[in-house]
Formats: sequence, structure tokens, C-alpha cells
Amino acid sequence: MAGVSVAAEWQLLYNRYYRKPELYQMEWKQVDLTRNKVACAPFGGPIAVIRDDAKIVQLYAESALRKLRIFTSSGRLTAETVWRNPGGRLIGMSWTDDLTLACITQDGTVYSYNIHAELLGTFSLGKECFENSVVECLFWGNGVVCITEAFEILAVPDFKMPKAVKLADCNLEELPHCMAVIEPQYTKSGDVEVLLGVGDHVLLVDEEGVQPLAAGIGPLQKMVLSRKAEFVASFTHDGRLLVMSSDFSKEFIDYTCESALPPDQLAWCGSDAVLLYWDDMLLMVGPYDEPVRYIYDEPIILIPECDGVRILSNTNMEFLHRVPDSTVSIFQIGSTSPPALLYDALEHFDRRSAKAVENLRLIRTSLPEAVESCIDAAGYEFDISQQRTLLRAASYGQTFSSHFRRDSIREMCQMLRVLNAVRHVDVGIPLSLQQYKLLTPSVLINRLINAHKHLLALRISEYLGLSQEVVIMHWTCTKITASATIPDATLLQILLDKLKICKGISYAAVAAHADKSGRRKLAAMLVEHEPRSSKQIPLLLSIGEENSALVKATESGDTDLVYLVMFHIWKKARPLARDLFVKYARCYKHEFLKDFFLSTGQLQEVAYLLWKESWELAKDPRDKGSSLGPRIKLIEKASNLFAESKEHMFESKAAEEHAKLLRIQRELEVSTKQAIFLDSSVSDTIRTCIVLGNHRAANRVRAEFKVSDKRWYWLKCFALATIRDWDALEKFSKEKRPPIGYRPFVEACIDAGEKDEALKYIPKLSDPRERAEAYAKIGMAKEAADAASQSKDGELLGRLRQSFSQNAGGSSIFDTLRLLLFNLLPLASSLDQHININPQVTPKLSYEIKLHGFLLWASVVLVAAAGGVISIKHFDNAFTNQHQIIGLLFYAAIWFQTMLTIMRPHRGSRGRKIWYVVHWLVGIAASLVGVINVFTGLQAYHERTLEDVRIWTAIFIVELFLVLLVYLLQEKWHYLGQHGSASKSQIAHHKLSEEESCV
Repeated sequence: MAGVSVAAEWQLLYNRYYRKPELYQMEWKQVDLTRNKVACAPFGGPIAVIRDDAKIVQLYAESALRKLRIFTSSGRLTAETVWRNPGGRLIGMSWTDDLTLACITQDGTVYSYNIHAELLGTFSLGKECFENSVVECLFWGNGVVCITEAFEILAVPDFKMPKAVKLADCNLEELPHCMAVIEPQYTKSGDVEVLLGVGDHVLLVDEEGVQPLAAGIGPLQKMVLSRKAEFVASFTHDGRLLVMSSDFSKEFIDYTCESALPPDQLAWCGSDAVLLYWDDMLLMVGPYDEPVRYIYDEPIILIPECDGVRILSNTNMEFLHRVPDSTVSIFQIGSTSPPALLYDALEHFDRRSAKAVENLRLIRTSLPEAVESCIDAAGYEFDISQQRTLLRAASYGQTFSSHFRRDSIREMCQMLRVLNAVRHVDVGIPLSLQQYKLLTPSVLINRLINAHKHLLALRISEYLGLSQEVVIMHWTCTKITASATIPDATLLQILLDKLKICKGISYAAVAAHADKSGRRKLAAMLVEHEPRSSKQIPLLLSIGEENSALVKATESGDTDLVYLVMFHIWKKARPLARDLFVKYARCYKHEFLKDFFLSTGQLQEVAYLLWKESWELAKDPRDKGSSLGPRIKLIEKASNLFAESKEHMFESKAAEEHAKLLRIQRELEVSTKQAIFLDSSVSDTIRTCIVLGNHRAANRVRAEFKVSDKRWYWLKCFALATIRDWDALEKFSKEKRPPIGYRPFVEACIDAGEKDEALKYIPKLSDPRERAEAYAKIGMAKEAADAASQSKDGELLGRLRQSFSQNAGGSSIFDTLRLLLFNLLPLASSLDQHININPQVTPKLSYEIKLHGFLLWASVVLVAAAGGVISIKHFDNAFTNQHQIIGLLFYAAIWFQTMLTIMRPHRGSRGRKIWYVVHWLVGIAASLVGVINVFTGLQAYHERTLEDVRIWTAIFIVELFLVLLVYLLQEKWHYLGQHGSASKSQIAHHKLSEEESCV
């Protein structure tokens, strides 16, 4: 069995083990976390420390001047600078994703520092922060959210484009108890959203508005979101830890802590556990069972990572994380799993024991899985000797397994060598395997370069087979900047020795940096080694070496380069020559024009040319169906050139997003096998995805480009209407209240010719004018009039009256019903007295409708009178037979039908369909009951008087037959009346056609 000592340090939380290995003994001296503000970068990044000016602290041997100090994760000082920035008290600081330290002062000024404590620049959050000081801020990735003393909330979504955005007004009367930020990539709208603990509820705030959540759950003292914003952990005023979904609709954990005092820090440990830190105790709470407690006698800071939490104290740094399943299967006490037996087999083999062969026989069928588990477990170990042992066990088992991928051990060894190199105390980047995979090797190399660990970055690039050009270029530029006292000739030799390592490197780029650093002679010496004339000559011109440039251009034999030099010489004295050259090159020589703009430092013009070239590639029919690589490279180059100037940051961002859109569109064309996405807009791409039923891709595009909720609803609404997926459209409208309202849903249905679908949404329109116009578009005059009268808009009423007067046939049913209701039903007409649209009907039709109404009301009175007289005269008014009971039911049915007519809902309302079914069923039932009652009446009359009723029965049967026949032939008769004769206009048209044919 595997050694017990490894598992002895684990802590069990329900069915998962956690461990807390020590990463470093901190090298710093006299750093007390309680006296300083501390900012720790994720992925094992640097630590920024500055004395907290909000606390009264005792100064020992240190200076009274505050210093901003930068340390590695092992506590080694790398840089420091005196803090002399104005702006009031430092409110907060944090590292961005590209390791820029952002510091926010009381007046809303943001100071940016690199990892060498060099000030990169500043910007302001706006006059709101300047006039009303910042009191609290919360950072994420590349942005920040601030609250001012006036309770205004401002956000900077991206420090690369520093523009403060004011969020919706929450009408706060005091500062919120706690705050959490949902990053833009995890929101449906694509914009930053903020959760505020206010009073006994939570508010969700964004640019559009404020949405209350979880009423009665608070007050919440602390709140923190999980890494992907799926869950939120909060600490309540009565000492409970709540873990809920981010919309507070589901509760997963409700744990009552021993203390009601809010913790100093609250953080997630992966996605399975939550950490709460008080003065001397760290509590880890999981979904089940008792929590795990860790006791500390010094202050600590929790640094959340993707797979755990780093714990920083004054003396050391630890990494609390879940033990991987592969490690548990090997080292769990009493484990007899195949990986554990393979690990034990190696120990027996080292002792030359035959038990090794016995273990291998036991796991013969599971040997590949055991080898894979040992390799995986090695990757998660921080102890190098344990890594070596596990890899030896994997290699030992691999010898006896023929079905195992041989490259797995080599790939893991590569990753572990890189990880062990950067984890060394001299480097101080304690990455775990999962963090390394998420960060990627290229980003790690860039971080090493920026930390001036060029040799290590070069070794790792060479070991992993990556390009070394980036490392060499950065080293040479850094060397030039740092070697102001070294003579040009000596420095040139040093640089050439390193530049020769990488073939094809651009000497012109190094020379350009030397020229920018004020070393023009060194630049001229470097450019002599540039083998490409097209790169060499523009640089010679930019540093003033026109004679050398002319000689080189002549030697190259390229007439375009010769023209370039000549025009460059002439342009100083003759601007017209320059303008003519630019005009000529725009038409015929784009490459030549790019070199000219580079030589004159007009980088944005070069960027425009590159972007234009990418569009020309798209238009070339020969490139249809070819790879997008060249186009995307041109656009990315344009983006980088635009980024060189702050005035062109918008163009840089636009080019970057254009390249990203092209990649996504190519992926969509490959996955759908339809060449319909390329070069369409973001909106068209989303619409096409929805039309094709690829909703996942549509949501991905929406999240990537931060499409707003309003725009998303418009696109999806009309896309679903285009494919006539009415069920999906109705379900989409019910997800939440649409931010665009229901008018687009109505318009989409009407445009598709589906009036019945439009009726589902028209009653939901809040504006009576919109409701009236919508009813008018689908030809529903009465409902349009009702809505128009509610708006009290005379102009709208007049417009609708004119509209329906031109289309009398479309409103004939409305006219008939209105005459019936207004002239014959006093109650119904009294309800609609405010409607002014007078129906246009013929006198004959009016007479027939009035006669129908009169007979309806007269039949009620007649049935009641006749029934009462007959009952008193022949049946002593005693309900002793079926006829009287059925008659009473028949009378009730007639009255119920009359009341249903009065209470008819408006067309388009939800109850209209139910009313129609009930009205129809009651009418049919009343007719049947009436027929049955006549027969039972004749039978009762015969039994009571002994008179013959057969003649009356025969007459009633004949009457029923005739009524049924008339009912069945009514529609056919109407059809014969329409198609059996021609109208006067048709006859006239026919005669005119005959005359024209004769002529």
C-alpha cells in the first residue's frame, strides 16, 4: 500500500480531501500585513505592498515617506518607489490581467504601475468622483466599480479603454453593506452588473436599471461570487453562511457559524468550498457535514485561484486546494485501487521483492488506467521527489502495458520541468498544473520577459519548441535602454551575439528602438545588418541617413525603393512632390506607400492600408474558400499599429474585434457547412445562427461581443418570426419582461402575416396608442377603438375612423356586434358609451339585427309567461314531473346565455377563447334541452288530459326537420348567391373586354 505520511496531512470535508502544502518561506523582512494595503496578482503573480494611510501605525527603522514595493510570491523585493501621488487617501489597488497595478485615490484618479514600480500613466473616473470622493471600490480582471459619497456607482469596464460608465441610480440612503461584481463575460447583456446588499434585500444594478433580488434575505454583511459567477456566497447579520445561485433563486448551503461577527475575508476555494477568515481562525465550509478549521496565530490574506486559494501570511505562503482524485486513489489510507497497487509495485521492485510481480498481475487489465493516474497525480504535486517517484511508477507500469499512449509521460515531464523552474524561489511564480494550462505557456513566457527573466524565458521557449524571437527582441530593447553608458561599438557587438541566435529576426525593429532611445549612431550601425532592403531603407530615411539610403536602394535594383528615397529627399523642400508620390503609391504601390508611412512615423496610415488590404483579399474571387489566416494577420497588425497611438484606440479595438468575428464566422461555416457567415455583421451573424437553430452559437457571439439585452431581444424576436417558430417566440417573451417591450413581438408577427400570434402580445402593450395601432393593423376595429379611447387622443381616433371607413368589409362583424350591443343591450351599451366610431351598415341590416334582438328578449319573456300559465292551469304549479324540471333548466340556460353575451371579453384577450367555447356549448345545450322539453311536455300533457298529441308530435318533428335543413343549406345558398350571378361591374367589364377584342 502507498505511504501513509502523504495522506496524514489531508483534511476530509464530506467526501472530498483537501491539503495545504507550503509553497515558500517569505523572504521579506519587517512586512506586517495588518499595517499595509496588499494586492496579490492571481496565477502566482507579484505582490504589491504599501503602508495603509487609513491606519495609525508605529514606524520603526523605516522612512516616514510611503513606498510602493513590489515583491515576488516568495517575498523577494523586485522594485520600489516613493508614493508621491496627490489625490487624497488610497482607496484600493489591484493587479489587472496583464499585470498592471491599478491604484485608485479618493478623488477618483487611477494610477497605473508596471511590475517594476514605474508609473505608466493616469486617468480620472470623472467629475462625479472628483466632487464626491470615492469611498469604496471593487476590482475584477481588467475593470473596477466605485461608489462615491453621494452613493453614485461608476464602473470602468476595461482599463485599456479607460472610460467611466455611470450605472443606474439606486436611490440609496446609506452605503451598501456589501458588494459583488458580475463580470461582463458572465452576464446576458454583456455589460458589467453589480450586486449590492442593501437593507434586507439585494439589488442587481447595471446601466439599464435596478432589479431587486432576494427580498428579506438580509442584511448581508459579506458577499462573494464564484469564479464563473454561477454561485454567490454571503454572510448574513445573524451569523449564517448562505450559498445560492447568482440570481438568488436557489439555495445550496445554509450553515450557521459560531459567531455572528462578519468575517474579515470571504473567498471561494475552487467551486466546492467557501473560506471564512476571522482573527485567528480559517473556516472551510462545504455542502455537507461539519466544516474544517485551521488555526493561525498571525494575519493572513486569501488569494483565490481557479483551483484553490493561496494563503499569504507574514512568514509563509501556502496553497489550500482539493486533493485530485488520482492522488486520492494512490495515497488514501487503505487504498487497494490499481494506481495504489502500481505505486506499491514500484516500492517492492526497488526492494527487489517478488511482490512487485504479484501486484502487476492483480492489475493487469487496469494497468493503462493505473499508469494514467500516476502521471496525473505527478502533475499536481509540488514536491519534486514525489513527482519523480510517481513518474517512475508510471514508467514502470508502462513497460508492461502495450495499449498506453507513450507520449503522456514525456508531455507531463515537459510541463513539470517548466513548472518547477518557475516555482523556484528565485523566480517566485507558484503555478499549479491547472493554472499553467489555463494561463498557457506563451503568456507565462511574456510574464517572465516583463520580469526581466530573459534567460529562463529563452530556455523555456527553446525547450517547448516556441519562437525565441519575442524573447530576443525584448532583451535587446531592454539592453539598449539600460546601457546608456556603454559605447555604441561595444553594445553593438553584445547585441549581435544574441541576435544571431534567432534567424530571421528584424534588425530594423531593434534599430528603430535604438533611434527612439536617442542612440542614432547605434541605430545606423544596426540597420547595416538588416538583410531586407524594404525594411532597411525606410529606417535609414527616418534616422536622416538619406545618402546611405540612396546607395542601398540603388544596389538593391528595386526602382520603387529608389523612387521612395528620391521622393523622401524632395519632400523636405517640395511638399508637392510628397503629395504626388502618396497619390501615385495609393493607386499602384501599396507596399511602397507602407514603407513611406513607416519612414515618416505615420503608423495609423499604415494600419489603414493593412485593413484595406484585408478587405481586398475578401473581394478577390480567387481567395474564396481559402484560409482566413492572411486576412486575420493583416487586421491584427493594423490593430497593433493603431494601439501605438492613444487617439486611435477605438480603431484598434474595432480591428481586434473584426479579427475575432472573422474567426468565429469561419468556425460557424465549418460546423454548419454553409458559407453564409463570413463578412456579415455581428447582428447578422446572431440572426443567422438563430434562423439555423444554433442557439448556442448565437449566445456565444452575443457574449463575445457584449451585445446588449435590447439588441439581443430585437434580433432573436425577428429571427424566430422569420422561421415561424411561434412556440419558441412565445417562450422567449416569457423568460423575463422584454427590455424592448412587446411592440417588436407584435410587429414581427404582423410582418409574417400571423394575426392570431400577434393577438398574444397586443394586450401586453402598456401604451394604449401602440395597442390601438396594433389592433388597427390586424383589422380589429372595436378593440382598436377601445384602446384609442383610453389614450384620449382625438387625432388617433380620427385616423382610425378614417382607416376603417375605407375598409368596411374588414369591420362588418364589428359593425354588426356593435349595433346589437348598443341598440338592444342597455348594459353592454352603457359600458361602451365612450367609443365614437359609428358603424356604416345598411338600413335593412340594421332592421334585421334589431328584429333578432327583439325576438331574443321576447322569447325570454314568452317562455316564462307560457310556462307559468300552463303550470298553474294544468299542473297545479307543482314540480312533480320531468317536464317542469327540464323547463326550469331551459329557462335558466336562456338567461345564462344572455348574460354571457353581455360579458363577452374584448377580442385578443386571453379569456376570449374560453368565453367562445362556453358560449357555444351553452347555446347547443339550450337548444337540445328545448327540443327535449317539447317532447316531454307533450307526453306530460297526454298523461294529464288523456288527449291525443300525435298530430302535434308529428308537426314538431317536421318543424325540426325544416329548421335543420335550412341551417345546413344556409351556407350553400349564400355560396350560390355569390357565384351563380355576376355583379353589374363584372358584366360591364365582360362587355368591355368583348368590345376590345372585336376592335
